[in-house]
Amino acid sequence: MKILEVKNLSLGFECDKKFYQALWDVSFSLECGKMLALVGESGCGKSISAMSILNLLPKNAEVIGGEIIFDGKNLLKLSQKEMQNIRGKRIALIPQDPMTALNPLFTVGDQLLEVIKIHCGLTGKEAEKKAIEAFDAVKIPCAKSRLKSYPHEFSGGMKQRAIIAMALVCDAEILIADEPTTALDVTIQARIMNLIEDIKRERNTSILLITHDLALVSEYADDVNVMYSGRIAETAPVDEFFQNTQHPYSKALINSLPSNRLKTLETISGQPPTIREEILGCRFHPRCKFKMDVCSTTVPELLETSPAHMCACFLTEKSDQTQS
Repeated sequence: MKILEVKNLSLGFECDKKFYQALWDVSFSLECGKMLALVGESGCGKSISAMSILNLLPKNAEVIGGEIIFDGKNLLKLSQKEMQNIRGKRIALIPQDPMTALNPLFTVGDQLLEVIKIHCGLTGKEAEKKAIEAFDAVKIPCAKSRLKSYPHEFSGGMKQRAIIAMALVCDAEILIADEPTTALDVTIQARIMNLIEDIKRERNTSILLITHDLALVSEYADDVNVMYSGRIAETAPVDEFFQNTQHPYSKALINSLPSNRLKTLETISGQPPTIREEILGCRFHPRCKFKMDVCSTTVPELLETSPAHMCACFLTEKSDQTQS
């Protein structure tokens, strides 16, 4: 069952009195109790897609099309007051950098209690009990005494656990994890991802994972959407994606991993385009070694290449036509 649907989301930014489009017809859906990974290089549109769900866009951003459906409502049409009843309570964010996400002037407990007061309506002993339960749930030891600690007294991993506790405390139905392990070392990364996996399994929470790390995707995600320069390039169940990668960009990402089976490490030539660059046709074609003439003039549609597997590439369309 789909708990969230993003349909044909298009948006851009006004910069220097000009409008630059950043997302084109982005569509994906999150299944109840599943983890969907949005994958791609920095600047491809992953985080801005996630922030659109929470209506946390910069002032110069403008949505020019699409819908984001949650609980039968289009989140893009809700007022700020209506969004406040959803944001943090039903759809919660685990931000990218745990080092800066907490206010250094207040104890971690005070910040957690504020979330409980705003979204759960609890104060006093009831709020403190719920805060301790939240810390216990994310395996922070000595939970009661740790509520009195300031952020600088927590390690990076402990900060991230505290942030996850804030996201969990109101039993959010969806967690948006925006690069949740970027600022952490490898061993702590695994613990945080195992914790998120436990939350998904034990609470049937749906997870939208924003990442550039395909190793994390292969181990933890149920489904994967690859983004490139504001468009969805490929989408598939995670096992199908790694066994039958379709899009040249997806293949290039996998081949650039140190753990791939190729003898030499491959790189993707060139740089991702900025939103100021106008590119006709497929936005990946300037960097694609398989490009054809049509790629520089026409945008490929996101079409089904096999059950539950979709790809936006003329190569896969051509292959389908040959087979039929």
